Amino acid sequence: MSAAVTENGYLGGKLRLRQPARGYRAGVDPVLLAASVPAMPGQRVLELGCGIGTALFCLGTRVAGLELTGLEVQAEYAALAEGNAVSNGISARIIVGDLARMPDALKQAQFDHVIANPPYFDRAASTAARDPGRELAMGEDTPLAAWVDAAARRLAPKGYASFIHRSERLPDLLGALQGRLGSVKVLPLQSRQGRDAGLILLRARKGGRAAFRLHAPVLMHEGTRHEQDGESYTPLLRAVLREGAELAFPE
Repeated sequence: MSAAVTENGYLGGKLRLRQPARGYRAGVDPVLLAASVPAMPGQRVLELGCGIGTALFCLGTRVAGLELTGLEVQAEYAALAEGNAVSNGISARIIVGDLARMPDALKQAQFDHVIANPPYFDRAASTAARDPGRELAMGEDTPLAAWVDAAARRLAPKGYASFIHRSERLPDLLGALQGRLGSVKVLPLQSRQGRDAGLILLRARKGGRAAFRLHAPVLMHEGTRHEQDGESYTPLLRAVLREGAELAFPE
């Protein structure tokens, strides 16, 4: 990873995060993931593959009093996450380790919420990124099933796992959940009217027995195409991205 870093604002500047100038850089996806988590003050949250801490710290900014833990395999990104926690006045424990070989510090721990933004691209059907940090963040080195297994093992009874992923990987994600987590809800994210949903938010519960639910999509941008400079987010997305509002699943 390059030594050069930039500092970027999230949630309308409430959160300032340092991240690599090159390599994997956090966009809106971890912010949307954090907004969808139904956490309550006092609960324990683990993020698998926390990177620089974007999702974890967005959630901690929205919901006060959470016990936050991040697991990150890349030591350089974990160090940035630790620094970002300190600079934003957020209490969090960042652990360097591989979710497929769970560190001893987490093997006996249980959490009310486990969240993850797994690598999107199956490298059996795509091209690797040149930057090693970006490739490890975006290219699926650890199988998606291992992410689900790690989440299920770390969840307390009745705890929730929350994922954001590309829509075409939904069958793989649902297959990995089979027999591990239940009460599955899927919230598609549609970039513009008339387009297929490119992303999905998925929530599942340990011990859950409710029927599977596929909700109507959330529209991210106004209009059918980008027609002018500047943002075109819908009011809901602006509230989530700029004000730290919740992105709630329908009841």
